Amino acid sequence: MEKNKKISPFVKGLRDGLPIGAGYFAVAFGLGIAAQQTGMTPLQGFIMSFFNHASAGEYAGIAAIRSGAAYLETAMLILIANARYLLMSTALSQKLSPNLSLFHRLLIGFSITDELFGIGIAYPGFLDPFYMYGTFLTTTPLWASGTAIGITAGNILPDIVVRSLSAAIYGMFIAVIIPPCRTNRNITIVVLVSFALSWLMSVIPAFASISEGFRIIILTLIISSLAAFFMPLPEEEVTTA
Repeated sequence: MEKNKKISPFVKGLRDGLPIGAGYFAVAFGLGIAAQQTGMTPLQGFIMSFFNHASAGEYAGIAAIRSGAAYLETAMLILIANARYLLMSTALSQKLSPNLSLFHRLLIGFSITDELFGIGIAYPGFLDPFYMYGTFLTTTPLWASGTAIGITAGNILPDIVVRSLSAAIYGMFIAVIIPPCRTNRNITIVVLVSFALSWLMSVIPAFASISEGFRIIILTLIISSLAAFFMPLPEEEVTTA
């Protein structure tokens, strides 16, 4: 225990971020394979992942690029896919010292991911900004490097291997949605409705003519709004979240 007390928040952040970063690297490699199929270079993939720390948002951007979406459409799609971080930032702000400068607050907001939010919200007392910087400096380079290496591998490996590896990204999303679906009936309903409406919009002529990116934006807004209205979280869950 005495040894742990001597560890600075920054070093502790580096240490705590390492296992998270290792997981990020594996996921980002799959994103890199998908990005390679859009014609991205490793440098472009690295920059993209360095500034976009969400697999869902990044994949949405890759899908928009692949479909030839306009810049505004791509930006809107990524904004909606990453909107949950606005809520996470608001919640995490309650862990910050009232005297913390705006500069530190902005840097912490930039570094937030689902997992870093989790360990940040569990930090005892006020959240030390240098703890978050440590986690960021461990996880973000691994995330960005994973994307760049995935693109490089996609350029080197045989086409049949690249097509096989590209399926890994779908496996990642399945791994994300299956566990909560098994324990929460409302999430299961939302997922099934999303699948059904996504398919319907792709075959109904009036909607099929709309670009894939805008179809995702429309579905996201409609389904999330209906879910929030008809299946709100119980008050005790909101209080403890």
